[in-house]
Amino acid sequence: MYASSARTSPSRPEVVIVPPLRPQTTQPAALAFAEAYANEDIVLQTARSLTHELGLDSVSPAAGSVLRLLAAAGNAKAVVEIGTGTGVSGVWLLRGMRTDGVLTTIDVENEHQRIARRIFLEAGFASSRTRIITGRALDVLPRLADGVYDLVFVDADATEFTACAEAALRLLRPGGVLAINGALANGRISDPAARDVGTLTIRETVRVVRESEEWIPAIIPSGAGLLAAVKR
Repeated sequence: MYASSARTSPSRPEVVIVPPLRPQTTQPAALAFAEAYANEDIVLQTARSLTHELGLDSVSPAAGSVLRLLAAAGNAKAVVEIGTGTGVSGVWLLRGMRTDGVLTTIDVENEHQRIARRIFLEAGFASSRTRIITGRALDVLPRLADGVYDLVFVDADATEFTACAEAALRLLRPGGVLAINGALANGRISDPAARDVGTLTIRETVRVVRESEEWIPAIIPSGAGLLAAVKR
């Protein structure tokens, strides 16, 4: 009896069909968790309450914690803040900076800065840790030194975003970080029907930073959205 000479066909590898990737959306509950995760103490809660009383906006707790993270990761010693407000973002930045770091903060409203000065002191920061300048940012920034800052944070009128980003490129050292609050334009950034000046300027700033060879950018969807970029 002879064995059959028939040969079985080699098995073919199973073909796995991978569906195309779809954009992942962050659910409101997850966003709420991220905001609650960034716990704020009584000093920040007070500063935030004063912000609301004045009818101002400030970075959300989650966005503030990102600023603290960026300052700490870069071991920031010299930081520029455009938009002092009542000191909410300033406290977050100072808590991430080196203990000998100095925050230069700029705002057109002296009264807001008076409140922020008190908030900084209540948060435990000596007056030598802050340099508070009253004036329009685009008038003040040209007076600051080139290439010596570790981080520039912009929380100003959206129509000035592009100009502030250009100034930051000059102010930052290589490896320094630019962070702009409000990069999602209150949810209008991807709405083609939104054609107001502020939204158009934000879109232009986001595009210019992304296409520039001098930046390594990312959009961080915390709070109102942070456009963050590292200077090459």
